[in-house]
Amino acid sequence: MPNRAGVASVATIRDVDAQSPSLAIQVWQASATSMVVVSPTHTGSLRSQIGEIHLVVERYLPEHGAVLLRGFSKPEASGFRDFASSFGHQLLAYDFASTPRSRIGDGVYSSTEYPAHQWIPQHNEQSYTLRWPLKIWFYCDVPARQGGETPISDSRVLHRRIDPTIRRRFAEKRLMYVRNYDDGLDVPWEQVFRTSSRADVEAFCRSQQIAYEWLNGGALRTRQVCQSEATHPRTGEVVWFNQAHLFHISSLPPALREALLAAVAEEHLPRNVYYGDGTPIEDGVLDEIRGIYRESMMSFAWREGDILMLDNMLIAHGRAPYDAPRRVLVAMAEPWDGGAAAVGPTGLKTHSLESGAQGNA
Repeated sequence: MPNRAGVASVATIRDVDAQSPSLAIQVWQASATSMVVVSPTHTGSLRSQIGEIHLVVERYLPEHGAVLLRGFSKPEASGFRDFASSFGHQLLAYDFASTPRSRIGDGVYSSTEYPAHQWIPQHNEQSYTLRWPLKIWFYCDVPARQGGETPISDSRVLHRRIDPTIRRRFAEKRLMYVRNYDDGLDVPWEQVFRTSSRADVEAFCRSQQIAYEWLNGGALRTRQVCQSEATHPRTGEVVWFNQAHLFHISSLPPALREALLAAVAEEHLPRNVYYGDGTPIEDGVLDEIRGIYRESMMSFAWREGDILMLDNMLIAHGRAPYDAPRRVLVAMAEPWDGGAAAVGPTGLKTHSLESGAQGNA
C-alpha cells in the first residue's frame, strides 16, 4: 500500500536463514526493489556483532543493494562513524556538494537540509559528477513524528524499465550539468568546494574535467559532461546513474519555475541540465523517467537507531516530506572514478570572464 507520499510500502517479507544464532534476517520487497533487514536475536551492540554483520553485508549487499540494521543498541554519532569506517575505507568529505548540509564529525554529515515539506526525488549520491562513493550509510538518530522516510529504488530495475530509445539517446549524447553559484539562490561556491580560494576551486575543476567560468561580481559557473548510465565495478551490471530528472528546470513546481525564470535568464539558473552537446532535454522524457522512479520505489518508516547501508550504484534514495523533528545522519566511503572512464575527455574549456585566463578542465 502507498504511504501518504504515494510511495509503495513494504509488500512482502520473507525470512532468510541467517546461519547465526545471534542474528535474524528478512528480505523486504515492494515495487521490484528489495532490502535485507538484519536484527539481533538478543539485545546487543553493533560492535559486539560486527564480524557477523560484515559477513551478512558481504553476502547480501551485491544482490539487494540495501541492508537495514534494526534493533541493535543505539549508537551515538561517533559510534555510527566507527561502524561505517569498519568496512575498511576512509569516510569521505562532501566535495562538490549539490545540497546544504552540516558537518557533524569526521566523515559524518546531516542529511540534506531542505525544508521539511519538500520531497527530495530519488537519486544516486553524486551521480551528477564523474566520481562518486560506492557505499553510503544513513543513521536515524531522531525519526520524524510522521513521514520523513528514505524511499529506495533499484537502479538496475530503472535501467531495464526505461525505454531503450531514451537510454540510447542519453548514453550517446551524455549529460551536461550547468550550475551557477550566485545571488543566494543556491549553495555558495565556498561551501560546495569547501574553500574560499579561487585557485583551489580551479585546481579541483581541472582534476575533475569540470569547465568553470568566473563571472562578474565573483560569481562562478560550472559545466560538466557526465554519464547517463554506468557499469558496476563488481557485479558488472548496468545501472541508470544520473540526476537529469532532479537538476532539470522541469523538476520544479510550475509556479516556482516561472518565478525563477522571471528573475534570471536560463543561463543563470542555479542548476540545469542539457544533453552533452548543449541541446535541451525534452520535458516529456524526464516526466517519463520520474514516473518510472515512482513505480520502482519502496518505503519504510524509520525507527530510532536504524542504520541503512546502500550500494550507491545499485540503489537510489530520496526523502519524503515530514513533520519535524527529524535527524538522519549520513556517511560515505569508497570513491570510484567510473564516470571519467565512461565519458572520456569532454573537450570543454575553462575561462574567466573577469580575467580572461583560460585552460583545460
